Amino acid sequence: MAHDRVRDEPDVGLKPNAIGFVDALVIGLNATSPAYSLAAVIGPIVALVGIYAPGVMFASFVPMLLIASAFYYLNKVDQDCGTTFSWVTRAMGPWAGWLGGWAITMTGVLVVGSLADVAVSFTLLAVGLDGWVENDFARQLLTVLLIIVMTGLCVIGTELSAKVQNVLILLQIAFLLVFVGVALYRVYAGTTGFDSIEPSGGWLNPFGAGGAALTGGLLLGVFIYWGWESAVNLTEETEDSASAPGRAGLWSTVVLLVTYLSVAIAVVAFAGTAFLAENAGEEEFIFAQLAGDVLGGWDWILLLAVATSAIASTQTTIIPASRTALSMARRQALPQHFGHISPRFRTPDVSTWWVAGIAIAWYLIVNQISTNALFDSLTALSLLIAFYYALTGVACAVYYRRHLTESVRNFLLIGLGPVVGAGLLTWLLVRSVIDMSDPANSYSGTSWFGLGPPLVIGIVIALVGVVLMVVWRLRDAAFWQERPGVADPDLVHAPTRKGP
Repeated sequence: MAHDRVRDEPDVGLKPNAIGFVDALVIGLNATSPAYSLAAVIGPIVALVGIYAPGVMFASFVPMLLIASAFYYLNKVDQDCGTTFSWVTRAMGPWAGWLGGWAITMTGVLVVGSLADVAVSFTLLAVGLDGWVENDFARQLLTVLLIIVMTGLCVIGTELSAKVQNVLILLQIAFLLVFVGVALYRVYAGTTGFDSIEPSGGWLNPFGAGGAALTGGLLLGVFIYWGWESAVNLTEETEDSASAPGRAGLWSTVVLLVTYLSVAIAVVAFAGTAFLAENAGEEEFIFAQLAGDVLGGWDWILLLAVATSAIASTQTTIIPASRTALSMARRQALPQHFGHISPRFRTPDVSTWWVAGIAIAWYLIVNQISTNALFDSLTALSLLIAFYYALTGVACAVYYRRHLTESVRNFLLIGLGPVVGAGLLTWLLVRSVIDMSDPANSYSGTSWFGLGPPLVIGIVIALVGVVLMVVWRLRDAAFWQERPGVADPDLVHAPTRKGP
């Protein structure tokens, strides 16, 4: 659709109709890194809520689905690759929009290095090079090379990226299904070697462990769904751009729910709650511990599931950050060179390489401090995610405010649902801040200025964003001339159309 930009569109735009619905769905799934996300949180969640871990994962799905609804309806009236940045700007003004864009961009910077590190580590474990994992120089060098390779794939073209992602998701899901099947078979056969438990429907009750434990579990559970909106960031490059990207985002959350519940039930049933709770501090390497017990000599299958998951997410996590930077630049909210699009590949090459370069620098610098500092920076990620998701939910109701009473569907799916989702995420954001204020709750257990390192990192990122926003406002005020509006009734009621 046409965008009312301050300056004329460049001659070269993103490549329209480069991918279809299935490709967008796959990219949305891979961006969440399902196998890696499960490996990282299953132990800590079980430590908090025991056998009710699947129920907490189900409860965590609710706010994600509600926010995915907001993404669907906002994309319907504004197919902009900047998603939250563009929508919040249109609904609530440039100041809120800029901060939303900053949050999305920084999530990519914080997490790409860690994902690539996990991908390298699990690949080395799968091929028997365990010693290389302990060699910091070799592991970090391979991590940087992987980031460069995956960034190159992003720049070369969205079609190639989609093909690579299709292969990676098939491998990942196949490996996880094998693991789930073998684990459950051994549970019922009584050959686990652990204090296994036969699955029960009661495990899906998120309130079984009590309110305090549920809150802690939700803080972990919500963020394993993060990343599905990468499908919507490709809206300008997707066929049926007014509908397909939003549907891909919605369906990706549903597929993730089924995947997470299946694996969580299999892991809890096979290993039992005591083992998982005792090894909660091992994070993603808990899967490495279970791989041999479940699959024997075929343990490389599960190791490769986590590796392919992290490799795929290394690539797809760059997409939201680079597309958001592109959208911000062409609206004059960032320097113009961030809006450059490769004439040959028709992808945002400059912003993509910038995101990768800053992510590499962050990864290397933080690793020099300590591995715990890297984990603390990932914990800070939750603050940014909750912020821009909640902002998007509110923006949906605000932008559609004149249409919410036109039907029950509009009121529930466009108004009430996104607002409730935003409210839940805001509550989790506040709880996160309270939790992170205590240094004892950080990975390092150290105190930075009397606070936990994750909270300090989050505050610094927010302050840097505010300073950069004010500086750019003083240098170029064009973007800040935009005024909030409402959804165009012609677009709201228009039938879905093909193309960008």
